[in-house]
Order: sequence, then structure tokens, then C-alpha cells
Amino acid sequence: MGSELERAYEELRAWCRERGHAGHDPFDALNSRLFQLTPLKHSRLARLAWTQAFKRSPFNLRPLALVPAGRNAKGTALFALAALSRLRATGVEEHKREARELLGDLLAARAETGGAAWGYNFDWQGRAFYAPKGTPTVVPTAFAVRALVEATRTLDTPGEEGTVSEGVWPYLTAATAACRFILEQLNRSDETDEEVCFSYTPLDRTRVFNASLLAGEALAAAGSVTGPKTWPDYALRAARYVVRRQRADGSWAYGADSYQSWADNFHTAFVLTSLVRILRDCAPQLEEDDATRAEIETAVGRGYRFWREGFFLADGWPKYYHRTAHPADAHSAGAALVALAELREREPDAAELAQRVAAWTLRELRDPRGFFYYQKRRLRTVRTPYMRWSQAWMAYGLARLLEVMSDE
Repeated sequence: MGSELERAYEELRAWCRERGHAGHDPFDALNSRLFQLTPLKHSRLARLAWTQAFKRSPFNLRPLALVPAGRNAKGTALFALAALSRLRATGVEEHKREARELLGDLLAARAETGGAAWGYNFDWQGRAFYAPKGTPTVVPTAFAVRALVEATRTLDTPGEEGTVSEGVWPYLTAATAACRFILEQLNRSDETDEEVCFSYTPLDRTRVFNASLLAGEALAAAGSVTGPKTWPDYALRAARYVVRRQRADGSWAYGADSYQSWADNFHTAFVLTSLVRILRDCAPQLEEDDATRAEIETAVGRGYRFWREGFFLADGWPKYYHRTAHPADAHSAGAALVALAELREREPDAAELAQRVAAWTLRELRDPRGFFYYQKRRLRTVRTPYMRWSQAWMAYGLARLLEVMSDE
């Protein structure tokens, strides 16, 4: 299967590079030039309805509504992570050049906010709050930190112990500045001596489990390379907050409030991935805290069993929700491949499940031109080629799977 995966990755990579990694997004409807000309742009309900209509439509309405293709910072981070993964697997210089190019684009896209942070390239209206385009947001910021720290580790050249080479210093500097943004500007909706929950943006006080945990992961990752000793403590407090709100069946709701009670495939994958990465990057602290390590590891095991049994069919079909087979989408597939790569040393069947998910996605959602469709719904396949949602996640997922297979 390796050659088929490599071909799929290279064709996807070429398709995305031809477009400058710019494209549409399921949530970019408010970028519509038509909508922005109307007074509806000032209405919360109109913004929410317009966004959901475009996201749910079986047809791509964006060309008609004059929604331009855009570059998304989170997508750039995911493409950079894919290039770094391919570099580790192959050692090919071309992947190093590509990674540096994407990382440069990522650094250029940051918003200076007393630290460094990244936002989305569109206005976003959610149920809980409204975030104008460019609002510093924890999710793209955390993925930027993941890419920057991995770049520091992957591209660093041997030197004096405890130092990093000059060529990766800008990446580490930006990652540490992003951690300052997380600690100084995000709200802490819940906080005790043992737990903490970070908000999605500085504008809200939502309690979204995967988003808060991504903040913890970023602090753990940067803290493992440099930074104050308190950063791993915040990461472990964020992990405790989430694992202590795991439901009896092993699942996690999207968030702590009543209107956030659903569970879905890719947000569960995000939680599992961040917990495993926090366990790894906080290993020195956990050597003296067996209770926290056991608590997190137990939650990961329970969460993985629910996720594996509830969100995948036997042939690898990645269900969006655990109670129904439809829709299945490339975002869920790509996030699953990344999570399974992280879980492979803990869960014996993770590698085999990853190959089933990859095979199904290549068979059912891949276009002959190299990109991946959005969703397979009950009555039709939505073929819109979203850049961040589908292409970036599949690039990252395929690259991680190939990297894992190269180590075997």
C-alpha cells in the first residue's frame, strides 16, 4: 500500500502547490462580497444562517456569491507539518525547502498581540460568539506552535547541548511568543489549583474541550524545548480538566455547556492526539506524578476504545457522528490518520485501522486530479475541494502514515 499512499500524497501536494495552498473553506461564507454589501452583515442571525447555508449546501455556492479563495493559517501549519513529516521519513532536501517556505509563510501570517497568534482568514459567526477575520484564536495558534516546535526539533543542527541552531531560532521564538499569548490573553473560564480551561479567543469565555487542550499541548511542546517551568504545569492542568469531564462511555462532548453536548469523530481525534502529546512532552514532570499520568493514560485508553468502536465502520469508513454512518468526510479521515500515528505505540490495532481508513478515503473521496472531496452524504458526494478542511488534513494524515510505515 505504501506506493499508492506516496502517489496520492505527491499528487495532492502538487495540486495544492499549484494553487498556492489557497482555496475555499466550509466556514468562509461571510467573505462573500455580495453579503458584505448588504446590511445583513450586521445581523448575528443572518451571519449564522448564511454561514450554515453554505456549509450544508450540496453544491458550492461560493463562486456565485463572490467568495474569494484564501490562504488559511491553520492550513499553512498543517501543510508545514506534512512537509516536516515527509522530511523525517525520506531525508529528501526538497521537503526541507518546502517546509521552510511554508514556515516562512506561517510566520508572516501571525498577528502581533503582545505575543504571537494566528486567526482565520474569514469572519466567523458561531452560536456562542462572533470573531471578525484575523481575531487571534487558540486553534490555529496551537497548530502553528506544533509546526514551529516540530521544525525546531527536525531542522535543528547538532551544536552545544541545550541550545538550538541559529536557523531554527525564529521558529522557537515565535512558538514561545504564542505561548505568552495563550497565558496572557486567553480567558480562563474555569481554573483551580489542579485544572484550567482556556477560552477559544480573547473575546469569549467558551469551554471547548479540544480547543483548551490544544492550548495545553502548545505549552507542553514549547516548554519541552524552552520556556518557564510553569508551562508544563498549565499543560497538565488543561489535561486534567478534559479527562475529568470524560463521559461514562469514554466519549467527550464538544464542550462543557449544554448546547455543546454532541461528540464527533475529528474533535475526539484532536483530544486523543493532544493528550498523547502532552504525556510525551511532560514526561519529566510525570515521573514524579504517577497519579496524573495514570489518570490521563486511563482516559486515553477509554477514549480510544469509544472512538474506534463508535466512529469507524469495518472497512475504515470514518463516521462524522457515532450514531449514523453519514456523512463521512476527509477532515475526519485526515485527523484520524494523525491521531492513529500518535497512538500506535499504545494501541496494538491503531496502525491497521489507519491503513483501513486511508484505503477507504483514497477509494471513496479522492478525485482523479489528486484532491479530496468534502463529504460523502447519504444521497450524494459533495465534491467541493476545501483547502484547509480536506486537503491540508489529508496531506498531514498521509504524511504521518507514511512516516510511521517507514519506521517499521
